[in-house]
Amino acid sequence: METVHYAIDHGVNFFDVSPFYGLTLAEKRLGTALQGKRNEVYLATKCGRYGLQDFDFSKNRILKSIDESLTRLKTDYVDLLQLHDIEFVDKQQILEEAMPAIEEIKASGKARYIGITGLPVRYLAQIVREVEVDTVLSWAHYNLLEDEINDELVPLSKEKGFGLMNAAPLMQRILSDAPLPEWHRSPEEVKAMQPILLELCAKYGLRLSDVALRYAMDHPDIATTIVGMNRLSLIQQNVAAVDFNIPSQLLEEITQLLAPVKNKMWFEGNPENNL
Repeated sequence: METVHYAIDHGVNFFDVSPFYGLTLAEKRLGTALQGKRNEVYLATKCGRYGLQDFDFSKNRILKSIDESLTRLKTDYVDLLQLHDIEFVDKQQILEEAMPAIEEIKASGKARYIGITGLPVRYLAQIVREVEVDTVLSWAHYNLLEDEINDELVPLSKEKGFGLMNAAPLMQRILSDAPLPEWHRSPEEVKAMQPILLELCAKYGLRLSDVALRYAMDHPDIATTIVGMNRLSLIQQNVAAVDFNIPSQLLEEITQLLAPVKNKMWFEGNPENNL
């Protein structure tokens, strides 16, 4: 609770959760922490993904899911409801069941806005050409190692007027000093850049994570940058990065260093959604 309150008091006003995160624990804890402060934030949650391999984008499940989330979040509406990781199911189910379901939820007032999320940027672009959404959340495609969000999603966001959100600016810990998890799916040559980048930033007396977060937040066409923060110390560190400027010489060195491994992304979801 202290962590959430510190974030709000220092300008963080967007909170993004999902029934999948902590298997409902994230929603429950955030709901408790936001009591008395609900109207100070934009609150986003998701539906359709409930476990590592548990996906259900049927209309009935989505209509039930929003009520479950509202109960856990201790509120009668969310500002944003998103279809979570749409690349894992058949495209037609997204178009014919899931989208009408969240449109119905928006019409009911239980969600003010609706959107989609996922990893494959070209598939997100493909879907958003066929539907009307308020937001698109793309993760791991705009950071020091990746910039493929610019190819289609940035132009589409301008053309269609949806808010574009970028998650995983630290590339699942590669762009920080945290040890990499065993499940990390980046190629070995990409993961091998972490100690090199840490050493380079240290020469400037800077934290790699501050540089990476500031870099992501500097994108002129991305409305929201989402980074995971679960401790007060991390909140304090990341809030401080808002007022930080990357030395131009350091950014030039990082750009040259990472050029050989730029945009080496893995794939997730159904193969036909990753073409």
